[in-house]
Amino acid sequence: MLNLPHDLYTAKQTRELDLLVTEQHNVSTAKLMSRAGSAALASIKNHWPQAERLLIVCGTGNNGGDGFELARQAIELNYRVVIYQVGNDEMSNETAAARAALLATGTEIQQFEDSLPSTDIMVDALLGTGLNRPIEGTYLAAIEAINNNKRAPVLSLDIPSGLQADTGSAMDIAVKATICLSFIGLNKGLFIGEGPNFSGTVCFDSLQIPSALYKQFSPIARRVSLENDGDLLAPRERTGHKGLYGHLLIIGGDHGMPGAARVAAEAGGRVGAGLVSIGTREVHSPILNQARPCLMCYGVEAPEDLAPLIERANSLTVGPGLGQGSWGKALFQQAIDSNLPMVVDADALNLLSQNPRRYDNWVLTPHPGEAARLLGCTSDEIQADRFKAVQELQNRYGGVAVLKGSGTLIYDGTEPTRLSTWGNPGMGSGGMGDVLAGVIGGLLAQGFPLMDAACVGVTLHGMAGDKAAEQDGERGMLAMDLIPHLRHLANLIY
Repeated sequence: MLNLPHDLYTAKQTRELDLLVTEQHNVSTAKLMSRAGSAALASIKNHWPQAERLLIVCGTGNNGGDGFELARQAIELNYRVVIYQVGNDEMSNETAAARAALLATGTEIQQFEDSLPSTDIMVDALLGTGLNRPIEGTYLAAIEAINNNKRAPVLSLDIPSGLQADTGSAMDIAVKATICLSFIGLNKGLFIGEGPNFSGTVCFDSLQIPSALYKQFSPIARRVSLENDGDLLAPRERTGHKGLYGHLLIIGGDHGMPGAARVAAEAGGRVGAGLVSIGTREVHSPILNQARPCLMCYGVEAPEDLAPLIERANSLTVGPGLGQGSWGKALFQQAIDSNLPMVVDADALNLLSQNPRRYDNWVLTPHPGEAARLLGCTSDEIQADRFKAVQELQNRYGGVAVLKGSGTLIYDGTEPTRLSTWGNPGMGSGGMGDVLAGVIGGLLAQGFPLMDAACVGVTLHGMAGDKAAEQDGERGMLAMDLIPHLRHLANLIY
């Protein structure tokens, strides 16, 4: 992911880019197909240098034209190539020409019926980014045949066939690619919804499009990274002290749930907050203080107990283990009345859904279930169009909305939406959200503006999860496994 462009586009935008290349720079569609074939061949050489046999499954659209071009060029390099065509729909002039050039080499193009033979590499050139209807007929059978071939890795050209380029939804079925080689502009659907399940490792080739063309478009989204968003993690002055780095107050830890507050507090400290306090149930404060003596833990049984803690704080993280009873409700209201920048997570989000209000100085961090409660819909509806959901959250509640999940989205009411490609399935365990809430709160304490805190926080959180997975694997990862990596990453950029 590190070498991918940061900007993401809709399918319509990438088609418009394609058209502009032809109109403004006199690069024909046929030339772009030739370049796509060359890029695909280079990808095969790079990822599978020992491969000798290619099986290429082509549709009748321009995606199929890319496949025909790949086949012709591979044959010139003495690959053993088998070509299947799916469907008999009318082709564009360019796709028909690419097919004819392939036939001129003496290669037979077989019509797909119901199965595919064994091979070293299977190439999916069936359907492009314009797909907007369910898969059926021989295309459905072809995708099933590709997916049923478990031995050969799969290279999808532009996008895995069957994946919707804008929403990341599979149109009933989609090719499960090992590598997806995207052309011209990265589509957002590769990284959201079900996209990561089908895209495999995403690679990119611009097909030599002039960089000036991209300036004519505003991307629909931009990927977050420390490279682009981490300026506020610059080295500290040698005379710095804890008073300069802010005081984060964690509010939460109702009966039976002190661990959530502890996890959030340690995460906030590890990304650089000068001081971290926890306002929790009286019975929990001495236990939490023993586990991590540098955290200041206070018993809070009523809102008035919280007031002096809020007075000393620069930012709040409200919700980890807060509960939804009268105690949690009272403390949440006290936090809102403070007007401090805050992170609202977990039970605080559920309380907010019961009594909606708008506030422009908070970062909301819901997972899809919490987002559904906040918007009065189902989590399936949230996942069906995550971009729409994160924008509705921000429009309704203000501040910055962070919609967690695969392809976490961040939105502050201005375009483009930010998207994280960091993180992995190992992070699907209890307490991971508490880590993120503490990280963002710790950055707010240091004076990061809301959007910067959200973008950098999501990036650090996801990268820490990836480091933990790299070290010990995904299965069995716990929230506290991220903590040592957070400290390293927060000091990595310089």
